[in-house]
Order: sequence, then structure tokens, then C-alpha cells
Amino acid sequence: MKGNNSMSRLPKNPLEAVEIARRQMTLFFIVDTSGSMQGEKIAAVNTAIREVLPELAGISSENADAQIKVACLQFATEVKWLFSPTEVEGMQWNDLPAGGLTNLGSAISELNDKLSRNKFMNSPTGNFAPVLFLLSDGMPSDSYQSALATIQENKWFNVAIKAAVAIGDDANKQVLAEFTGNSELLLTAHTPEDLKALIRFVSVTSSKIGSQSSGVGVGNAAAQNGTEVKQAEFAEQVQEFKADNQDLDALTDGF
Repeated sequence: MKGNNSMSRLPKNPLEAVEIARRQMTLFFIVDTSGSMQGEKIAAVNTAIREVLPELAGISSENADAQIKVACLQFATEVKWLFSPTEVEGMQWNDLPAGGLTNLGSAISELNDKLSRNKFMNSPTGNFAPVLFLLSDGMPSDSYQSALATIQENKWFNVAIKAAVAIGDDANKQVLAEFTGNSELLLTAHTPEDLKALIRFVSVTSSKIGSQSSGVGVGNAAAQNGTEVKQAEFAEQVQEFKADNQDLDALTDGF
């Protein structure tokens, strides 16, 4: 009888009792909050990110393989994390203020430090390659070349899906293209509505592609090939978006 009682406590379907751990995919917002971002620019950034979070939460909750997290690094005179990788479900966005210089080099160094298994890439269930999304409207105030050369040796940086948005025509597009490693992954926003549309497009598209089950993490040829496929797929989506929205690049008035 004891054996029968023990068996009765088992689930009818053993698989129902198993919760498969999901890997982590982090979307990093790297946001210029210098003085030139004051006004419409930073307001549009705050609105766009706040509005896209529920959509990212939906993508995450429906994904059986990956949990999407979001992190935000703001850079001005001071570089600091608004928050480290955080579950996107239920996340509340705190508006970023703007003021100060544009210390991009310091931001890249800080990002490089955290793109490590000892820091932000330490999920016990494993990580998909992250998404690195840079937004800026000006020229770096500090020397960024050394920091960029260093982070280009970082494996997580190399496998990441990268994108950048130049906010207005005063943004240094060459620097932003150097960060992405591909000028085709650079988009330009001329108005607040453009900026919000681009933030939503990059955030949603990169999260969908980045959280796919192929190409997990770093460490073997199969994973490397998988991340390359994701990078190529995202680049293709960006080019299709540009082709469908050619009027964005044609604008001369705006910020």
C-alpha cells in the first residue's frame, strides 16, 4: 500500500512538473544624456522606451526559450547604470534627465567591464548574445578610440546585435558607425516622431531576432555561426526598414 500511495503523489504526466529554465537575452540601451539632449530629444527617448517595454514584455512571456531583460547605461559627464539587466515584465521606466558632456569613451569602458560572465552576463541558465543599442546626438567629449579598441576584443561585444541612432544632423555618424562595425546599422532621426519610431523598430526587431533559439552564447563554432546568422538577419531587417522609410533620410528640418 505504501508503494501505491507513493505512486499516487506523482504527476500523471511527469513533464508537467518540469519547468524548463529559459536563457537570458539582454537589450542594452546606451543613451546619450548630455546637455544637447535636453528638451524634445530626451523626452522622445523616454516616451519611446516607456511605450515599448510592454511590447518587449509580451515577446518575452511568449518565448519558451529566452527571457528578455533590459539594461540602461546613460552617459554624460558622469556615466552610470540606470539599472542593470532587469526582467522586462512589469518594469517601470524612470525618465532620464539630460545635462553635461558627452563622455562616450567612458561609457564604452563601463560597458566593456560589464559584458563579462563575472558581471552582467552571469545568468546560471546561459545567455543569448546581447543587443547593444546606442543613441547619441553629438560628438564625444572624451577620447573614445582606446575604449572602442578594447571592447572590440570582448567576445560578447563581437557576437552582439548592434545598432545606433544618430539624433539629428549634428550627431557624429562616423563614431556611431564605428561602434556598430557596420554603417548600414546606423539610422538617423530628424524629429521626435522619427526617434520614437526608430527606437521601437530597433528594440522590437532586435529582441525578436536576438531571443531566437539558434546560436546560444559564446564558446563553440555552432554558437558563433548562430550569432552571425542573427546579425545578418537584423541587418537585413534594418535595410528593409530604410527602404520602406526613405523619407526619414530625406528630411532636412527637425532637431
